[in-house]
Amino acid sequence: MISPDFFSVFVCSVLGLVLAIPSNTCIVMVNLDIIRKKGKLSPTDVIFLAKGIVNILLQCVLSLEGMIHVFSPGVLYIIQVYVFVSTSVYFLTYYSFWLTFWLSAHYCTSITNLSYGFLIWLKRIVSNFLSEVFFLTALGTFIVGVPWFWIVYAESLLQSPENITEHYVLVSLSYSVPANILGVILPFCLSLLCLVLTFSFLLRHVWRVKNNDSGSTRPNLQAHVTALRTIFFLLLMFTFYCMSQLLLLFPNSSLGIIIWNLHLLSPSMEAAVIFQASNKLRRILLRRFWTRSWRNTET
Repeated sequence: MISPDFFSVFVCSVLGLVLAIPSNTCIVMVNLDIIRKKGKLSPTDVIFLAKGIVNILLQCVLSLEGMIHVFSPGVLYIIQVYVFVSTSVYFLTYYSFWLTFWLSAHYCTSITNLSYGFLIWLKRIVSNFLSEVFFLTALGTFIVGVPWFWIVYAESLLQSPENITEHYVLVSLSYSVPANILGVILPFCLSLLCLVLTFSFLLRHVWRVKNNDSGSTRPNLQAHVTALRTIFFLLLMFTFYCMSQLLLLFPNSSLGIIIWNLHLLSPSMEAAVIFQASNKLRRILLRRFWTRSWRNTET
């Protein structure tokens, strides 16, 4: 009989597939259609396209891992299976976090007119070399998230059966700290910096406009507020992931199961964040849905 905790993992695995695959596929297909018609995407749409692809792959791997845990947990003790699942999850998760940073950097450099050298460099990179940045980011996260598992696997084969588990855990912990610093903490801190800079700039801008004696009207800040809300929600997902990594030290914790379930649903939650951030996506999907519904009623 499946325990309640494992049943919740199974439900979230299936729910994640049902929600994440169609929603992220819509994001990918809409942006590919824009490329086909116009030949070019804005930096924001390019990042959304990349996030949609990464979320589809990540959801498939996360749901596979969850279902294996529920129905056949012994399979994950096969080192080849564990290596494949773990490397895929870490690589895609780290890559998604770095995409969040590039989105935050784009919003920050587009909204603010701060003259810091770091922000000027970021704006030039995001505007002119985004595809190269994506490739280098993928290469970097691959180097951080993949080869160490093979090192652990190779060293584990050299150990005796009595101490293989202890050795494996020690080697894993010795790498997990720097890997999480490079793959999670660094993009989180950089994204948080972009959020703080953008928020402080907008506050100063609104205060200056409000106290301006020239009688100028307050500008429409809805797009800027949406950008800030998007970065905040994505950083909140960072936080849940960091909590899940800490709770791995307490595998029997009920809170750990809750955080794990949230991680299983993270690709679909990211899709929801992207939809609320893009008026273009919502407008195109509503138009297509309305047209299809109208045709169905006509027939």
